[in-house]
Amino acid sequence: MTERAPITLSRFVGADAGQWQITSIREFRGASLPSARFLAIDAEASAGTPAWTLRGAGSNLRYTTAPERTALQAKQEGLGRPASTRAALIPIRKSAEWWAMAQDERRAVYEQGSHLPIGLDYLPGVARKLYHSRDHGEPFDFLTWFEFAPDQEAEFDHMLVRLRECAEWDYVDREVDIRLTRVTP
Repeated sequence: MTERAPITLSRFVGADAGQWQITSIREFRGASLPSARFLAIDAEASAGTPAWTLRGAGSNLRYTTAPERTALQAKQEGLGRPASTRAALIPIRKSAEWWAMAQDERRAVYEQGSHLPIGLDYLPGVARKLYHSRDHGEPFDFLTWFEFAPDQEAEFDHMLVRLRECAEWDYVDREVDIRLTRVTP
């Protein structure tokens, strides 16, 4: 039997110092998060006590078929592009009703809302990475990290409007939109 490597959780820390300056924190459903000036990722906040810490594990694409994964890989560019000086961290928690459904039922809701085709419409301008938090006792189920250039922000906002109209968002009971600008060294 092969031994599995321990899961490493990425940390997103709202604090007084970090790689990203927080420009806004807005709740869309449920409670917001306390204010913070900066976001530090995968590092201890160097100044003061953190306002909050969110953790999540990068994982496989759980609701994505092989052809969908191929389509994503063909269009999506990676994170950390020099022009991508804007970002958004969007923590989401789904309702108990969502988690009571079987995997195939959740996939059907996901398909009904056209979640993936909507996201594909905004590639490669918007890069993203999904972190899973639910299985680690965190207050949110998912943390989605997005990066984009300043001239892509209106497109990013349009993508969010479309996604929030999907049937899947009927099952979201907490969502916070944290906007950021990369700190230049």
